[in-house]
Amino acid sequence: MLTEDVLSRPAVLAPTVLVVAYLLYQLLRPSNLPKLPIVGAKPGEWFPLQRAKWRNTKDMKTATEIAYCQYKDRACILPVGGAGNFVLLPFKELQWLVEQPDADVSMHDQTRDALQLDYTIVDPRLDRVPVHVNLISGLLTRETGNLVPDLLDEIQHSVDSLWGTDAETFNTVCVYDVMRRIIGRATNRVFVGLPLCRDPALLDAGMAFAQDVPLSSTLLRFIWKPFRPLAALFLTLPNRIHTEQFYRILRPEIRRRLKEFEARRADVETKAAEKEPNDFLQWSIKQAKTLGDPYYSKVDTLAGRILLLNFASIHTSSFAITHAILDLASSKQDCIDELRDEITSVLAEHGGEWNKRALAAMTKLDSVMRESQRVNSFVTAATIRAVDNPKGVTTPSGLHLSKGTVVCAPSYPVFHDPNIYPEPHVFKPFRFAERRTAAATEDGESLSYVQRARQAFATTSPEYTAFGHGRHACPGRFFAASELKLMLAYLVLNYDFEFQEKRPENFWFGMNRIPPMKATIKIKRRTKDRSGL
Repeated sequence: MLTEDVLSRPAVLAPTVLVVAYLLYQLLRPSNLPKLPIVGAKPGEWFPLQRAKWRNTKDMKTATEIAYCQYKDRACILPVGGAGNFVLLPFKELQWLVEQPDADVSMHDQTRDALQLDYTIVDPRLDRVPVHVNLISGLLTRETGNLVPDLLDEIQHSVDSLWGTDAETFNTVCVYDVMRRIIGRATNRVFVGLPLCRDPALLDAGMAFAQDVPLSSTLLRFIWKPFRPLAALFLTLPNRIHTEQFYRILRPEIRRRLKEFEARRADVETKAAEKEPNDFLQWSIKQAKTLGDPYYSKVDTLAGRILLLNFASIHTSSFAITHAILDLASSKQDCIDELRDEITSVLAEHGGEWNKRALAAMTKLDSVMRESQRVNSFVTAATIRAVDNPKGVTTPSGLHLSKGTVVCAPSYPVFHDPNIYPEPHVFKPFRFAERRTAAATEDGESLSYVQRARQAFATTSPEYTAFGHGRHACPGRFFAASELKLMLAYLVLNYDFEFQEKRPENFWFGMNRIPPMKATIKIKRRTKDRSGL
């Protein structure tokens, strides 16, 4: 039993006072939020924002649907535990939001705060000066066609080794566990090349780091800001361990390439005069030397950019391919047959060669990926931005948002709106292929190339925000789309699936929808009709 003397001790009393002060601060602090309806709040209850936050976090699906349907033509406040209080604009104002200048509403500031990047990555300058984004949106996109042979080689090697080549019996694979390793290898083939892309320790460190950041950032956001630097010392310890593991493996290769780069510049007749690797690490080295600042050419700076790319790309692409496989494995054989027919016929038209044009011609394959992402998208709120203008901004409907307000638009309920997508909860693999190949528009004129391209996997719109939308849409989406389609094509042509009656259900983690990570399917290697793959 605690005595009065024990309770008076500073060691016991100080933490109690701090906890009480923090709770009071959270409940009573002034808010810069506009006076709008609160999704999840009940009429007349005390502390509606905090209680709604708890309810919404437990059932994000219902919260987004209420926000979209009940407040369809006006803004509302969507509180989410561990994420913050969002002002959710009506769907009709999404295009306005993405067109606002960065000086008014900032995606970068919001992302940095959401992921707590000042604490969760070892070198925050990597995010604050993101020069790698130009390489992703520019050079990576332009080089995607030239990278197809390397991607195909890595996909073949990885799938054959991890899915097996048994053509006699069906074997069970855990889809997400296996596919994230295949995605990791294929993606790092483009990032760092052979043989590092197959180094299991490098892949393990990169995948672990990709899990560390969202977990540690979520925990940090529950901690009072003044205490975060101290808490981060403990909560981000795994981040630092996995970063060092990743760097340790990559440093020798970076040092070797930096040395060879300098040798080439000096026109030295050595082995360095051989053809340069065509991968992201090499592009980063050339970019760093062009920029001139010694910071960009530091070994750990270059390694850090590769690690950030692993974090940004492998998780999302692993989710996407997992969803597509689970969707196909719970569809019908006719769908698989139709996909195989398209892939083999297009390849035949291109002399059996996989290239950028062949991938672009596979509209049904493209449609499967786009439809799977529509049904299962990780994104539930689109185009999240933080108001950065000191004077605030005013929306087209006249709502004023002050500096610091986090604003977004609906995504999940748009993907499931029957007025936009008939039978929205049904996976229709060729939904977008049918739109692209429609014979005519309502006025009888043929669809233009631009109109057809709007239904492509990597194309964004207010109705399709799986990759975001506007000038800040995912810069690597064209590369990711090619990689995912190539991978799915290889799996469809080379493996039979044992079909499931019901697709395993996704689950919600805060604002995000996650594939069932332990879901399994049964597969068997095909022995014919693989068209050279």
